[in-house]
Formats: sequence, C-alpha cells, structure tokens
Amino acid sequence: MIKSLNDTLINTARTNDVALIKSLIEQGADVNAQDSRGYTPLIIASYNDQLEASKSLIEAGADVNKPDFGGNTALMGVCFKGYPDIAELLIANGADLNTQHGNGGTALMFAVLFGRNHLAEIMLKNGADTTIREKRGLSALDLAVQQGNLEAIRMLEDVG
Repeated sequence: MIKSLNDTLINTARTNDVALIKSLIEQGADVNAQDSRGYTPLIIASYNDQLEASKSLIEAGADVNKPDFGGNTALMGVCFKGYPDIAELLIANGADLNTQHGNGGTALMFAVLFGRNHLAEIMLKNGADTTIREKRGLSALDLAVQQGNLEAIRMLEDVG
C-alpha cells in the first residue's frame, strides 16, 4: 500500500496537483520516497517546473538536498533546466549550492554549461563556491571558457 502511495506521489509531483500531493502525504506517502533512479517527488516537481508542488513538498518536509542515485539534487536539475523561481525556493529552504554529483559537478557548473546565466547569477549571489573542481579538474570558469559562455566568464571573473 505504502509503495503504491509513494509511486503515486512521485508521479503526481509532475502535475502540480497540490491537493492530491497533500492527500497522499496525509495517507502516509513518504515525501522523500525514491523511484528506480533515485528521483524524489521534489526532484521530479522541480525538474518539471512545478513551483506550487515544490512548495507543498518542502512544507511537508521534503529534503531539499536529497540526491538521486547519480548524486544530482533538485537544485542541479533546475540549474540544468533553467527555473529561477524554483532555484530561489530551494535555496531559501536550505539547498546546498556546493553539493557535487557523481562526476563532481555542482549546480553552478550546470548553469554555466547550459547557458543558464540567470541561474549562475543566483548561485553566485548566494555564495556558490567558484573554486570547486569536478573530476576532470575543471572549475565553473573552465567550463564557461570551454562553452564560449562569455557572460558567465565575466560573472565568474568578477567574483574571483
């Protein structure tokens, strides 16, 4: 029964159906349940730009730093996809800006790599560490240079 509630909660997180999310949690669904890839309801909601669902899950106790099985967090997902409102929500609720996934990348690196400069700016404004290096030894600035992301290069040089 609980597994089915958890699966339904994970799937519902994609839809922004806050009433159903709350009902599933009241019925005993685990707000930090993980699917076969390790995705939590919050990771799913945030990755799919579901702001209200993300708020509801955080209010119900979702762990904003719980990674999937690859080490990716909800914040990394929104920096990849480009959702500033959800990034701000996650940061305001304790998301760790400097968590590194399995290959050592950070949310800032995702923002720079995928040209989400508005998110890179949010990360920097909130104290993201620009000195972190991923497994190949590259920093966010190195990745910006590789991508030819001039705006990110300027932002990162201004910080460093």
